[in-house]
Amino acid sequence: MTTLVLNPGSSTLKFGVYDLTIAELGSPGVIEDCTGSMGEATAEVIRRVDAKSIHAAGCRVVHGGPGLVEPAIVDDAVLETIRALSDLAPIHNPLSAQVIDQVRKSLPSVPVVAVFDTSFHRTLSPVASAYALPAELGIRRYGFHGISYSYVSKRLRALGRDGRAVVCHLGSGASVCAIRDGKSVDTSMGLTPMEGLVMGTRAGDLDPGIILLLMRRGMSEADIDELINHRSGLLALSALSGDVRDLELAAARGNERAELALAVFAYRVAKYAGAYAVALGGLDTLVFTAGIGEHSSSMRSRISGYLGFLGVELDPGLNGGALKGERLISSGPVQVWVIPTNEELEIATATAAALRHRRARL
Repeated sequence: MTTLVLNPGSSTLKFGVYDLTIAELGSPGVIEDCTGSMGEATAEVIRRVDAKSIHAAGCRVVHGGPGLVEPAIVDDAVLETIRALSDLAPIHNPLSAQVIDQVRKSLPSVPVVAVFDTSFHRTLSPVASAYALPAELGIRRYGFHGISYSYVSKRLRALGRDGRAVVCHLGSGASVCAIRDGKSVDTSMGLTPMEGLVMGTRAGDLDPGIILLLMRRGMSEADIDELINHRSGLLALSALSGDVRDLELAAARGNERAELALAVFAYRVAKYAGAYAVALGGLDTLVFTAGIGEHSSSMRSRISGYLGFLGVELDPGLNGGALKGERLISSGPVQVWVIPTNEELEIATATAAALRHRRARL
């Protein structure tokens, strides 16, 4: 079965064509700068691939809410639910809906499977998922980056590290997840992707009183949304950039605000990693993945430096920036791994599984 995989971000559309019985067909690609025109970008992808050979399509969707907890074959009701959940993921869900809608129009005979970032975290206990709010509000923690965590957890199982793991998904969006035996125990993002770590342009954890204060000062909902999603995080701390690569270069030249941003980022990641060692009752494996986690040896060193008391000891040679791919980078009792994530392959795998499950029920 040949599957078209579509992974929309806030302004990019990654894609690939997979046949899991053979290998990936064609190189993965990305269309940049497609904010607001994700449907057009999807149509362009379909023009680029051999559409006649496509048997299924899988699309990443950030938020599945309380009802969509497994990959779902899209019908009108599922698509409407994805749209309705846009208030919980306003940057991402509308774009995924555009992608899915365009595939259904362009390839009407091809089944489309929505694969949700929240699905991996369906195993969170009530203790980990609850907010201390009245239950009738229906507000709880969901967690995100689940497609990446699902892929990494499978790689850990293949490596014989299927025990107590803390996985750090560090990119422009960033989170940490506690995983035990392949299942999510706790994670830093909550109801929306704004909770948790300092990110490229997102503030992460905030005192809710800050929002109330800004409202009393006259800021509108739209102004606050723009502030905490697009003008905060590393960008705000550094007054320079939300990209760790830029900040590392600037810090090396003596830019104090860039250094502060990097230090705050590392400190917050390490705090969550330490907390999740508590949640797991110990730590066997620490994993770095996604753009920063995979490519910044300096940031891995900063974070790991806080965690020596847990048995985390990096090997400087193995952690070196010239090395690439999946690799062990530690010398201490806690194994530290770099595992490049592959969300597109995970989406293809989940799509195939969902369609097999449907056939088995027929």
